[in-house]
Amino acid sequence: MAQVQTDSAAAAAPVADPAAQERVESARNFAFQLLKGIKQIGMYRHNEAKFPEFLARAHEALRAHTDKHGPLYIKVEQQNFMFQGEPLFTEDTPLPYKFFRDGIRQLILRAGLQLEELVTFTLIALSEPERGAEDVLSQLWRSGLEHLEYVVVEGFRMDEMGEQEVEVEVDRVVGYLYSRLKTSSDDFLRFARLNTEDLDSKLDGVEQMRGLVVAGNYASDDLKSRLQREISEEEGSRLFPKLVSAIFLVIEGGVDDMELLEEVFVQLLDAMLIQDDFGTINQMLLKLKAMAQRDTTHHLDRLVSYFTLKMGDEQRVIRMAETLKTTRPKNPVDITRYLQALDPSAVFALLNALETIEISENRMLMCDALARFAQDTPHPFVQRLESERPQTVRDMVYILEKSNHPDRVKMFGLVMLNKNLAVKLEVMNIIARGRTPEARKLITEALNDAAPQVRILAARLLPEFDRDKAYVDLVRMIRDAGFDKKAFEERTAYYVALGATALPGAVSLMLQTLAVKPTLLNKKKVLEDKLLAVAGLAGACSIPSFKALQGVVEDKAQPVEVLTAARKAMYQTKKTLFGETTPGEEA
Repeated sequence: MAQVQTDSAAAAAPVADPAAQERVESARNFAFQLLKGIKQIGMYRHNEAKFPEFLARAHEALRAHTDKHGPLYIKVEQQNFMFQGEPLFTEDTPLPYKFFRDGIRQLILRAGLQLEELVTFTLIALSEPERGAEDVLSQLWRSGLEHLEYVVVEGFRMDEMGEQEVEVEVDRVVGYLYSRLKTSSDDFLRFARLNTEDLDSKLDGVEQMRGLVVAGNYASDDLKSRLQREISEEEGSRLFPKLVSAIFLVIEGGVDDMELLEEVFVQLLDAMLIQDDFGTINQMLLKLKAMAQRDTTHHLDRLVSYFTLKMGDEQRVIRMAETLKTTRPKNPVDITRYLQALDPSAVFALLNALETIEISENRMLMCDALARFAQDTPHPFVQRLESERPQTVRDMVYILEKSNHPDRVKMFGLVMLNKNLAVKLEVMNIIARGRTPEARKLITEALNDAAPQVRILAARLLPEFDRDKAYVDLVRMIRDAGFDKKAFEERTAYYVALGATALPGAVSLMLQTLAVKPTLLNKKKVLEDKLLAVAGLAGACSIPSFKALQGVVEDKAQPVEVLTAARKAMYQTKKTLFGETTPGEEA
């Protein structure tokens, strides 16, 4: 107890040294301005935009102290903040107890502390865990204030010693440990080097801690997971970028050993790929290219080429594909930029990697990047048009179409030989988007395909090119001797396509067909032809075709089947043209 009383008496003694007294007064001025700002915040808590203004004087006082006396070391006690044994607050405030309660025993405010950091620290100090807020320690951890440090003591308890004795001895332990952590470096990574002999010699006179009981709550699985995520984010957002910046500073300082630099950058590349940090890789490459433009020795040009080549190595492309295989990336733009920067030699590795990706959005992302290579070197993509995997063929067609290669339609001719019907139909729709003579030629040739589904789709696509030419081709097919042998569904598609040309000749042909009188020998054929003509008028979907259908409905000499089909077609046309419906339309 004598030791405790001696320390307390020393703490209570006034500071005799004028220089020390000046430091204390400077610290008290900061505390006074801080407390004044806190009161203003309490009065205008709803006006957050004013908080920096309220704390501006406190920030100026702190900056004056740190500029003249260095970092402000504050010892946290239950009732007050202490500086060199002197209390900083001259009035009662609950502020120190909040920090003391969470185990914080020292606060260090370093030079360069920004006003925004001071506002964040103040709001943390004013938070109230009793009303659902996190404890002060957790909030300080999350805030990541670069110029504010704190020392935490938790769970000390020693048998046969009173609380006051424990507090004094623990403070001495903490003070020594923190003295080993202090540094004048601006780097945020700090290290403590100490061993048991150092600690024993420094703590000479402190009673041995026998029977020490360490008590506390075990960390939950959620807390462990959260800490691991925060550590990973810390490594990704601060450690790796700082390491990259340090390497570039070395390069700018002048390094001629290109082999060493190549090895360093490849190791960095692999580290970033493991972290799925494509954004940092893109920044590295961009900065290298900028430095290479200023380099008169052209050594960095070689480094850029080597780095780009390594980015497209098969193993690294496979690693990237694993990221895209079953999960959607957080930053797809970074991956797109990575792919766009690759050397053309990476095409085959990228095509192999594309086969493993299952998510359609990610496949589209890779296909968009591959289109750049297909424009100059289409051969690898044309080869895969003959693949037996429908998805591969679809991807290659999409890539070639997006590449705008002048001969891409000729390449699509290979797909028309594919045995997979779904692939052929999908490719025909893609070909039709081109609206070029070559594309129309392929669609016209599909009218003679062995599969009726292909012929039907080809007929429907022809009017999307040249209506006049489509009219000629379709009329020729309808008047062909073998047309009546086709299935009724296919013949209907031809008539609908003919009507879709919306030419007067098409409407006239339909009306001529509807005017034919049946005989005993051709009654069935005439009925089918009239139903086809009604379907053609419905396909036209125009004012003339609507009036023609209206006339058919009013012609009671027509068969019942024709009248029913014409009525439905008229209602559907009216709905499409005018947005109106008529009761009984569904009948």
